[in-house]
Amino acid sequence: MPMLADPSVKYTPYTPLDLPDRQWPARHIEQHPIWLSTDLRDGNQALARPMTATQKRTFFRHLVKCGFQEIEVGYPSASDTEFDFVRSLIDDGEIPEDVWMQVMTPARGELIRRTFDAIAGARKVIISLFNATAPCFRRVVFGKSKEEIIELATTHTRLVRAYVDKHSAQNGTKFRLIYGVEAFTQTEPEYVVEICTAVKNAWGLARSEWEERIMYNLPATVEIAPPNHYADQIEYFCTHMANRNEIIVSLHTHNDRGTAIAATELGLLAGADRVEGCLFGNGERSGNVDLITLALNLQTQGIPCGLDFSNMQETIGIYTRCTGLPVHPRHPYAGRIASSIPPAPRQDAEDAEDQITSHAKAEETGYPVAPLRVRSEVKRNMWQEV
Repeated sequence: MPMLADPSVKYTPYTPLDLPDRQWPARHIEQHPIWLSTDLRDGNQALARPMTATQKRTFFRHLVKCGFQEIEVGYPSASDTEFDFVRSLIDDGEIPEDVWMQVMTPARGELIRRTFDAIAGARKVIISLFNATAPCFRRVVFGKSKEEIIELATTHTRLVRAYVDKHSAQNGTKFRLIYGVEAFTQTEPEYVVEICTAVKNAWGLARSEWEERIMYNLPATVEIAPPNHYADQIEYFCTHMANRNEIIVSLHTHNDRGTAIAATELGLLAGADRVEGCLFGNGERSGNVDLITLALNLQTQGIPCGLDFSNMQETIGIYTRCTGLPVHPRHPYAGRIASSIPPAPRQDAEDAEDQITSHAKAEETGYPVAPLRVRSEVKRNMWQEV
């Protein structure tokens, strides 16, 4: 069957936001966001063969080595395997004192209880509570009105708060809440503000101190529009929520249209504070945003990225062995041939990088090979197999 001559008979374009005073196009990223790795949850659940407990622990240790201080370790109510892995990290003392573990739970009472059983005794925990909010989900999946979905969210937020109070008193655990607006990009912007305000009020613990702020995960659950539209949606949220200094805005983009990197960078310009993603863009369908590319993009602009990928060979090796997935040979910073310049001989390309590495600033020589000195910065030999 040939492609549709008129795709509009099947597909509907996105509806742009009326945001005439948008500010994000004139901004510059000046610092790195808070990074959250979801390799062990979103990334792992997307694998044809999920990681074993041993592989997940190896991956976890490497994420810590790379400098991640927030790591989503699983979805403990989903299965005994997930539950047991989360418990093993706690019981075996694997989680450093400066690392927050994040666990995911839908807004369902029995699954929230199971989640708190999994994290009992942990030092620092981020509870990721979520429910879908888009019209299609409200109508088809839940059969509920806007008001009923708000009641669903606030009821379960109060339940989470009750468990938080209990476990804090019993075990001294420090908790933070991130509320996930599933299908955010397909939800009415004003309704997102309404439901998030209601959740914040139900939580009742949001303060201006950084670790006491409530977090909101605003995902492109399915990427359905160009990056500038996502930025508009993020800016609308940031400028319409009251008490912005009590909120952390988190991005979670997927790559269905191939623009997750751009959407995330524009989302940061629009006011977001935090990014969730996976190494090398692993994740559902076309993948999550690639945290390595995002971080090293910042590095090439002279902005410390807050993560350490100085041993890219090791990162590639652990990733490929644990996930069973390859790293694309033209990955911007880790690809085996990404920094080559055909038809120049490979040695000429490497010599050119060695030459510019000796200079203090890139503008003295330009970028004859790549925007990042991959051999010196991330120890990646463009022709070396892993």
